[in-house]
Amino acid sequence: MQSLNIGVIGYGYWGPNIVRNFHNASNSVVVSVCDLNPASLDRVRRSFPSISVTTDVSDILTNPKIDAVAIVTPVSHHFSLAKKALENGKHVFVEKPFTRNAAEAEELIELANRKNLLIMVDHTFLFSSSVRKIRDLIDSDVLGTLYYYDSTRVNLGMFQHDTNVVWDLAPHDLSIMDYLIDCEPEAVVATGENHVNGAENIAFITVYFSNRVIAHLNVNWLSPVKVRRTLIGAEKKMLVWNDLEVDEKIRVYDKGVNCSTEISEQDRRVSYRTGDLWVPRLDPVEALASETQYFIDCVMNSRAPINDGVSGLRVVQMLEAIDRSMSTRGSMVYCKPVARRVKFAPNKLDTLATTIVAPEVVAGASFPSLYSPGMPT
Repeated sequence: MQSLNIGVIGYGYWGPNIVRNFHNASNSVVVSVCDLNPASLDRVRRSFPSISVTTDVSDILTNPKIDAVAIVTPVSHHFSLAKKALENGKHVFVEKPFTRNAAEAEELIELANRKNLLIMVDHTFLFSSSVRKIRDLIDSDVLGTLYYYDSTRVNLGMFQHDTNVVWDLAPHDLSIMDYLIDCEPEAVVATGENHVNGAENIAFITVYFSNRVIAHLNVNWLSPVKVRRTLIGAEKKMLVWNDLEVDEKIRVYDKGVNCSTEISEQDRRVSYRTGDLWVPRLDPVEALASETQYFIDCVMNSRAPINDGVSGLRVVQMLEAIDRSMSTRGSMVYCKPVARRVKFAPNKLDTLATTIVAPEVVAGASFPSLYSPGMPT
């Protein structure tokens, strides 16, 4: 295979970014774009005259010239479109969240594995220079043992017609936590409230991990200002990641506490450490450009991606746990161990490397069946 031929379903809010990056990537050709909105298809024609357009998803899903399908629609259509794409022998790149519930995710993973096809979930932040740098700081033991992950991800809108603020915004942080925190989530406590459109538009989430790591997420569609800030506390260093900063997105602080128990455990003495502040250099790359190129490389070189279907499943399982906790006004929901990644090996039939066990949670919210690829995701 010299190049990967791609079809894109959905050209609403995020679709143009997907098309542009696959169009500009090496060894990739965007063959066709599907959307139900004629105005969206007119935009495709003006921006990419060489790409064909259609309002019929079958033109993409059954096209023998298309190797992979990018699904950029509301989550209520991810499962049906991804399943048809896989059944027709096509690799799948799907917008977050992966599916509406864990059962759908498990079925897609099993189908892809049986047909030796790749699934990648669009967890774009995993490919940002900021998250990659934080991962490097963890791997090189600059930060030391992690203590907490504290994120505020708020803005005014964008309200979704088929989901709540948790399923819209929290997948970003849940996927980042899954990538950065090297231990398993054990329990979730969440509260949320609906003020406007029938679904929660504000939520506060606490995730308890093993090894005493704790995470807190604040997601909100009703904030007067846009905030994208994460604090990571650790034994040796602490950092602030402000994604809205242009030049200094990450600041690493040589600050912390030291405890002395020379006398007794009851007379524990705490001293404070204040050292230098430094700003790591970040590579000026577009995260989505890196991610789309990574998808192409994974397919062409038979490599399992870090953001595969099983990674997407783990995020969906956490979303379901959060939904259940919110529905009971903050009760603690315990999580069972979940599957890790499944090897992707075209031309070789693999089985699931580990049994997929969902947390003891109810299914996610019920979503309308309105198909509207032009809607923002």
